Amino acid sequence: MFVSRRHFVSALGLGGAGLLAPPFIGGRGREAHFAEWLTAPATPAGLIRLDSNENPNGPGAKAFEAIRAMFGEANRYPDAPEDALVAAIARANGVSEENVVLGCGSSETLRMCVEAFVNTAQHLVTAAPTFELPQNFARTMGRPVVSVPVDDTLRLDLGQMVAKAGGAGLVFFCNPNNPTATVHGDAAVREFVARVRRDSPATYILIDEAYHEYVDDPSYKTAIPLALADPNVIVTRTFSKVFGMAGLRAGYAIVHRDTARRLQGWRLGSGVNVLALAAAAVMVNDKEHIALEQRRNREAKAFTRAFFEKAGYAVGASEANFLMIDLRRDLRPVREACRREGIAVGRPFPPLTTHLRISIGTMEEMRQATEVLRRVLA
Repeated sequence: MFVSRRHFVSALGLGGAGLLAPPFIGGRGREAHFAEWLTAPATPAGLIRLDSNENPNGPGAKAFEAIRAMFGEANRYPDAPEDALVAAIARANGVSEENVVLGCGSSETLRMCVEAFVNTAQHLVTAAPTFELPQNFARTMGRPVVSVPVDDTLRLDLGQMVAKAGGAGLVFFCNPNNPTATVHGDAAVREFVARVRRDSPATYILIDEAYHEYVDDPSYKTAIPLALADPNVIVTRTFSKVFGMAGLRAGYAIVHRDTARRLQGWRLGSGVNVLALAAAAVMVNDKEHIALEQRRNREAKAFTRAFFEKAGYAVGASEANFLMIDLRRDLRPVREACRREGIAVGRPFPPLTTHLRISIGTMEEMRQATEVLRRVLA
């Protein structure tokens, strides 16, 4: 079985030891096609990685302290730490513990939803482009997928998604959407859910809020209240983005208690390791860390946007930790040239094959990246 080549070592003082990530199909960072991943060279030293929407600053001191304190429990199964994280997530989101389902990253919760609700007779509705993991799972399992192109503003076409939802087992609604960074406000989400529930009452709606903490749009609100009230609405979150824990793999779903019971049957038992559990439990309600990372992302993103707009490129609205820029040319040579100069940027996301998705790194990384892009795009 293939595993991530990333490892997590230096901050813990573990020498050459590493933590293996889950298989390729389960990780948000492995967004490239499988063949590309197999043939890609190992990450060269000094490469600035702006290709997988990771938080460049990591999880922070409190997380590392919690990890070190948990080393003595590495020989034990993670039952008690799981309970502690569930309780912390419930407190942070104002829900009951019975509404929380843990996962190995939100990737596992997405897989659970596909397995539970999509079958040969009930298709998956998704967008194009959007985060691809649900459709990849469905296609691997031989289950039908219907993709709806985003609209001219790079937003999910909610009207067309409703039109395709009849008889579906699951509708995947990524909000903010990856890779386009666009978001829909609370009123639009509520209307969408109501229309799907009216037209196709058996269909489940999966709202992926991986980038929730980065949203500045005042019209946006979490869909957690909808999930608590309606068994057919599911909200997923991850510790991979603002919390800086992409390599540790922890995520969760918040659902109605009846849906939680159904999803738990598809969960990998003891699927989150004790170190990730300990870090996530202290990070989930760390308001100081969240505010710091929001500010850092906002400032570096504004700097990067200004660079591209000054150079004459259209930059899409962004409510996440990445930008989508129309370079008006084939992206592949640009991407290859950037990598030769030490900058990794996002791959093409069909049908937006002229658009560059660039993750927001530290301010210094973005300064270096824009200097490389200045040369490459010239």
